[in-house]
Amino acid sequence: MRMQTFRAAKSVLAVSLALCGICGMTAASAQPQTPQSLTPQQQRFHDIYKELIEINTTHSVGDNTAAARAMEKRLIEAGFAPGDIQIFEPFPKKGNMVLRFKGDGSKKPLLLLAHIDVVEARREDWKTDPFKLQETGGYFTARGAIDDKAMAAALVSVVGQLKQEGFRPKRDVILALTADEERGDALSNGAFWLINNKPELLQAEFGINEGGGGELRGGKPNLHRMQVAEKMYTTYMLEARDVGGHSSVPTKTNPIYALSAALERLGNYSFPVKLADVTKTYFARSAPFATGQLAEDMRAVGSGNPDASVIERMSANPAYNAQFRTTCVATMVQAGHAENALPQSAKATVNCRILPHDDPDEVERQLTQVVGNDKIAVRNMGKPLRSPASPLNGDLVKTVESITQQMWPGVPVIPAMSTGATDSRFMRNAGIPMYGVSGLFVEPSDARSHGLDERIEIQRLYDGREFLYRLVSELAK
Repeated sequence: MRMQTFRAAKSVLAVSLALCGICGMTAASAQPQTPQSLTPQQQRFHDIYKELIEINTTHSVGDNTAAARAMEKRLIEAGFAPGDIQIFEPFPKKGNMVLRFKGDGSKKPLLLLAHIDVVEARREDWKTDPFKLQETGGYFTARGAIDDKAMAAALVSVVGQLKQEGFRPKRDVILALTADEERGDALSNGAFWLINNKPELLQAEFGINEGGGGELRGGKPNLHRMQVAEKMYTTYMLEARDVGGHSSVPTKTNPIYALSAALERLGNYSFPVKLADVTKTYFARSAPFATGQLAEDMRAVGSGNPDASVIERMSANPAYNAQFRTTCVATMVQAGHAENALPQSAKATVNCRILPHDDPDEVERQLTQVVGNDKIAVRNMGKPLRSPASPLNGDLVKTVESITQQMWPGVPVIPAMSTGATDSRFMRNAGIPMYGVSGLFVEPSDARSHGLDERIEIQRLYDGREFLYRLVSELAK
């Protein structure tokens, strides 16, 4: 996920990691470890990662095309022919790259998806330059250090290594590096544009993307989360209007007061609880890693029949609450036109994240009922895109579980629903099952995607890259 308005709840990795605030986790007490020396492939990955990080790809001043061209060059250096790679630039500096690593055709293609645009970052807010990779204290720090240049650089280095090794895949491996993911429903570019304008390039049996990830607990891997579903995204504009007038003669029809009352009603309202299979599975598998009342409550949710007291206790955690129900929240307010005049209008932006199994029309009806009256107009700014959950079966899930056990013995793979949004929804909507899984482990208390001083432990980044190498290798053979 969008800038702050679209991805306020997203920061998909950050939000999904926050879901495991199990037992009130704290930051790692152990000092992050840094590799003493790098293998040639790790060094190549490091160089790709650094180069990609240091190309500014923000919407305001960045150049996504320059980043796509840089990755194209890296892939050609690894042995791919220029004809294997295509750059699509619907708008200047907004390029997308698609690579096809040809297989023998005995299996259907595999899609590897990552976005290379990033959210804004102001130098004056950060401790260091957000567009210069910092390697201090056992961490890589920069904008995009996790979201999503970690995965993008890893995938570029992985397919490059496989090419250099003479690997012959049984299925085509498609790598798509896209723009404008962080702008949310900017449907004129990025993954949405590609799947709607060049669908033959992306069609695959299944795909891998961001949206999941590992959770550290006390510095040790605890859970490996795999995103199989995500909420729908939509925004409403609420507006109250009046004729205005002089501030020296106040009236009872002030739009600011009317809108404030409506927003207070919305803030006090909870949409109905609707538990999906993925939600029940998530809590059932998470319960063994919790203790006390929380463990009991998780098991109750996992059974599908929690009582009201369980829901009330767990809903006090915003991350759990967002798993249980659709949410709508005020994110921006604008009102008035002069300090000495009565306001003629007051507007509020309300962002909704709708459960994939909920009815958007019913959500709109409920929202209108809660906030609407003859003084408040409710206007939808864009219909949400429905996106079905990906099935929890097949070779991919088994392979993820197997590699996770190889690298982090005893760490369970847990399916999850993202409360935010990723580009996977466009692929799922086009019939391509997508799975958010990365092998990148982060402490929930240190999840900084979209925030200040975004970072990831150096060793965890190299481990994640190794996970993706093994995963792609297994799935493609």
